[in-house]
Amino acid sequence: MRRILYACLLAGSLTYAGKTPSTATDMNSTQSMPEKKVAAITRGDVKIIEATENIRFLSQQIVKEYLFLFVTPQKDALKAKVKKRLVTLSNNIRMIAATTKDVDSKDILEFLAYSKDQIAQTLTEEISEENAALMLDYSETLLEGADSIAEAHAYDFTDEERMLMVTKQMEYLIERIMKYYMAVHVGFDNPTNQEQMHKSIAQFGNKLREIEVYPYPKEIDTVKSKLMESWYANGNYFGKSKTLFIPKLMLMSTAYLEDLVVKIALYHNQNQ
Repeated sequence: MRRILYACLLAGSLTYAGKTPSTATDMNSTQSMPEKKVAAITRGDVKIIEATENIRFLSQQIVKEYLFLFVTPQKDALKAKVKKRLVTLSNNIRMIAATTKDVDSKDILEFLAYSKDQIAQTLTEEISEENAALMLDYSETLLEGADSIAEAHAYDFTDEERMLMVTKQMEYLIERIMKYYMAVHVGFDNPTNQEQMHKSIAQFGNKLREIEVYPYPKEIDTVKSKLMESWYANGNYFGKSKTLFIPKLMLMSTAYLEDLVVKIALYHNQNQ
């Protein structure tokens, strides 16, 4: 039922009146499109894009940490941490709701709020394989909704904004990789989850290559070198993930990766 509802929301957002403009009008519209798009950018659009990136990140992080509850005795401390993430998730959803004027985005937000509430409810219940499967499903719903809202508020990034978005996507991909890494080792080792993990690994590698060729100043170049060394070590480990499962070590290692990515993100944020 939930998938059907979401499909209906997306279908509604893609509906438009198809009129064929004259050639002259079409050429004028095409030529002036970049100017119109840039002129339409508001601080609200920027804030919404930032919030959708936060939702993408949190959608993966929360479920990764829930799956970690299967293998750690520190359940109360970790549950408290996940609940704090949910507060941050709620704040980002509310910020978009208060800012967007896009009708379809508002519809999708209602569904995201529902998924967030379901995650909160699941956290109050016993940890089980059934609830873990639901959490994986909720994380993908949040991700799809955030992507749809971001698309509705998209604009042409400057070079520094584009590189900042690359780093934000890398943060999200680290969490996504670890989410599926945990999933395949706690009872959800199926072809789809394996495929999603390896797809995310490849996507992270592509983003890393963009960082690799960017001309950073010396101090950030050092951070970049550490990031690349750390990732290649992790990548080698993920290649053996079917036979080796050391969740605490991998969480520490990927936290270090994220810290390096955040430092590079801060550089791009300060240079906008």
